[in-house]
Amino acid sequence: MKIFTAEKIRKCDEFTIANEPIASVQLMERAAQACVYWISENCKIHKSFAIFCGNGNNGGDGFAIARLLYLKGFDVDVFVKDVKGSFSQDAAINYKKLKDFSGISIKEFKDFQKERIPEQTICIDAVFGTGLSRKVEGEEMKIINKLNSLQNIKISIDIPSGLFADKNIDENSAVFKADYTLSFQFWKRSFLYPETGKYAGKVVILDIGLHSQYINETDTSNFTIDDGLIEKIFKPRNEYSHKGSFGKVGIIGGSYGKMGAAVLSVKAALKSGTGLVFALSPKYGYDILQISSPEAMFIEGGKNYIENIEIDQDIVLGIGPGLAIHQETEEGLVNFLKNYSSPVILDADALNIISKDSSYINLVPKNSIITPHPKEFERLFGKTKDSFERSDLAVHKAIELKICIVLKDHHTQVITPEGNVFYNVTGNSGLAKGGSGDILTGIITSLLAQGYSSENAAVLGVWLHGKSADFAAEKHSKESMQPSDVIKELETTFLYINKKVTKKL
Repeated sequence: MKIFTAEKIRKCDEFTIANEPIASVQLMERAAQACVYWISENCKIHKSFAIFCGNGNNGGDGFAIARLLYLKGFDVDVFVKDVKGSFSQDAAINYKKLKDFSGISIKEFKDFQKERIPEQTICIDAVFGTGLSRKVEGEEMKIINKLNSLQNIKISIDIPSGLFADKNIDENSAVFKADYTLSFQFWKRSFLYPETGKYAGKVVILDIGLHSQYINETDTSNFTIDDGLIEKIFKPRNEYSHKGSFGKVGIIGGSYGKMGAAVLSVKAALKSGTGLVFALSPKYGYDILQISSPEAMFIEGGKNYIENIEIDQDIVLGIGPGLAIHQETEEGLVNFLKNYSSPVILDADALNIISKDSSYINLVPKNSIITPHPKEFERLFGKTKDSFERSDLAVHKAIELKICIVLKDHHTQVITPEGNVFYNVTGNSGLAKGGSGDILTGIITSLLAQGYSSENAAVLGVWLHGKSADFAAEKHSKESMQPSDVIKELETTFLYINKKVTKKL
C-alpha cells in the first residue's frame, strides 16, 4: 500500500471530489459511515459515546459519526470548543444536522472538565486531522490532557489530535493517546515510528473509496508491506523441482558461548525453503550444529574463531549471527569482502566488525542486504536525533552504497538502493528477545538463495518473520514466545500465503 503525505492525501480528496464526482460533504459522509460501521461491529457491548469535535473537517467527521451512531441506537454526547463557534463549510453542515436531533446533547469542552463519565463510555477524538501544522494549545490542549488521564477506551478519527502525519512532534506536545485509530484509506508515516506511533494504538485502515486513478498514478517512495504486496512477490513452488532448484545457503557465525545464534539462523534458513544449508563455524561448533540441525552440513572455519572464509560462489551467504569480533575473525571477514562480489547478508557481529573502520562499509558488495538494529546502525553511520532522521540517513546510505538496509524496529523498514522505504506492519513486541534477529538473517538469506531479488528477499523476509511472530504470539503470548517458536510458525505462515496465491476453480 502506498503511503502519501498529508498534502497528497488532500489532493487525493480533491481529485475524488472532482472526478468521481462527489460533493465534499458526501465524501465526509462516506468516511463517517465507514467509521460507524467499524465501531458498531467492534463496540457492540458499549452503549454510550462521548465525541470531541474540532472546528475543521475532522470535527465534521465527528459530527456525522455522532448522528449516525445515534440513529443506530447508541447514546451520544458531543463536545466542542464553543457551541457558537465558526466551523469549516462541511463541518458546519453536519453540525447543523446534528442540532436537529434533540436526543444528542452538545456541550463545550469546559463543561467536560467538570463531568465524570462512566468508564464504559467510549471517547472519540475528532478534534484535529491531518491538516494540523502547529503545536496544540489552549482549550484543545486541556481537553486532550484530560482525556489522556481517563481509563476509557479511546478512538481517534483519521489521526490522533496533536500528531502530524509526516514528521515527529515537539517534546512535551499534547497528543491524544488512542487505543484505536480509524485512518482513512492510507497509513500515515507517523504511525510507523516509535516516537509517534505509540499515540495511534491499533491502526485500522478504512477504505472510503478515494479515486483509484489518483492513487495508481501518484508517485511515492514510501509503502507498507501488506498481503497484497506479498502476494505479488511470493513464488509458489513448482512441483517439478528438486533441491538444486532452491539454492544453497551458507550461514557464517557462531563462537564460544554464541553457537545458539548460528543454530537459530541455520534452522530459519532450512524452514524458509532453501535447498541446501551449510554452517561455517569454529571447530567446536561441529557437534552442536550437527545435532541441533541434522539437515544442514558443517564447514569448519577455524579452531577457535572464524579465521578463514572460503566458500563456493554459488552459495548465498548470511554472515554475522554469534560471530564475535576477535581480531582473527575481523581479518578473515575483511579479506573475504575484498575478494567477493556477490550479494551477501550481513548482521550482528559482522556489522560490528565493519563499524570498526569507516572504510570497511565500502567493501560490502552491491545489492547486499545489511540488517542493523538502531544501535548497530548508529555504530555504522553515526548518531541521529530520532528515528525519523535515522530513516532519512538510511535512505541516503542505501542509495550511496547501492545496498538494501533492513532497519530493524517495531515497524522494520526495508530501504532499497533506489531510496524506496517499505514499512513492515506484521510482528509484535514478542520479538524483543535475543535470537530474533538471527532468525531474520536465516530467512532473508534463504530467500535470496531461492532466486528472489535483494529487495524482494528483504521485503518478503521481514513479512514472514513478523507474520510468524504474530502466529507464535497467538499460541504462546508475547511474553512467553521464544525465537524457536517463530521458526516453528514459519510453516503456518507459508500455508497462509500459499492459500492466498493458489488458483482455485
